[in-house]
Amino acid sequence: MTPEEQFRRYQDLQRYVGWTEDEARLVAGAIDLLDPHLHLLVDDFYAEIDRHPNASRVITGGPAQVARLKGTLVQWLRDLLHGPYDRSYVERRWRVGWRHVEIGLDQVYTNMALSRLRRGLLAALDRDWKGEASGLVAVRLALNTLLDLDLAIIEDAYQAEYLARQQRVERLATIGQIGGGIAHEMRNPLNVIKTSVYYLLNARSPTQEKQADHLRRIERQVTLADGVITALSNYARMPIPELHPVVVRTIAQEVLTDYPPSDGVVVINEISDVLPAVLADTGQLKIVLGNLVRNACDAMPRGGKLILSGKTIIGHVELTVSDTGVGIPPELLGRVMEPLYTTKAKGLGLGLALARAILEKNQGSLHLTSQVGVGTTFTVRLTAADERSLT
Repeated sequence: MTPEEQFRRYQDLQRYVGWTEDEARLVAGAIDLLDPHLHLLVDDFYAEIDRHPNASRVITGGPAQVARLKGTLVQWLRDLLHGPYDRSYVERRWRVGWRHVEIGLDQVYTNMALSRLRRGLLAALDRDWKGEASGLVAVRLALNTLLDLDLAIIEDAYQAEYLARQQRVERLATIGQIGGGIAHEMRNPLNVIKTSVYYLLNARSPTQEKQADHLRRIERQVTLADGVITALSNYARMPIPELHPVVVRTIAQEVLTDYPPSDGVVVINEISDVLPAVLADTGQLKIVLGNLVRNACDAMPRGGKLILSGKTIIGHVELTVSDTGVGIPPELLGRVMEPLYTTKAKGLGLGLALARAILEKNQGSLHLTSQVGVGTTFTVRLTAADERSLT
């Protein structure tokens, strides 16, 4: 947030609480009364900090640092009373919240610190006030409002900086996860390519059949590596879908042809020819079903049944992809569709996350149920393409 944006934010908060120039003049009128107490209030403030390790731990410079901080706090209080409450004032307040994040001070201590200073200022005001009681009430109200505004802008700065730092940490963690996943996925293809290249360069009088075999190996591994890159690219930038009526059974058959189940997996395709078409992007729907089919087959390393079925439910079509595999433990059900989360020895953990993201863009949804040792069912829900959608 720029200084100008910070100032506009502060002005908006002033309007919200009804702060006026008259109140600023009331606070300024109490300066002579309050100023003699400021050093005592600050001494009390830092004496109390010494009694709370979670607050005092951020002070690492010893007495010299405390002396500097005391001077800064006295000036902060004088600025509070004097104003002017302009852009420079707000920028200095904002910097307080930013600094507290930088040194690792919990915001709750800022709130309590300001509360202690508030009590001290109001006690001094009550004790030394010489005017009418109504005037004291007005000054107290103005001072409380001003302190609330200061606390609000400091908290705003704290939250903004804390969130920004958290996002940076999360981005770095994500980069680390992606980097680890890519390294894992790419290492095997590269090793195969390396050994085949070594053979082709160093083998003495290899047969044409042997040369062709190694070239095919290289081609297969390049295709695998390209698939990893494509998966990342698809997840990072999924194009806007082109929705049109899609015949579900046709797409399912194409997917089963493109991704044939492994040996031992029996395919049962129960998707009816008369099932209504759905509104979807053909290419994107194939990606979804392909990921679900591969995921189901991976869950059945010793074989089992892969069952595809469909039904209509009030303007929608539901497709299910079920397996009789190992199942997913209940504590993991909420995580298996998170990006970069996987329970497999291989894989980036993007397949199910990508499927869900695609379906959301296709105005659909993805849900799952699972039981350990029994199997897992993924349910894809899409809008049925009725006569109105065909026009």
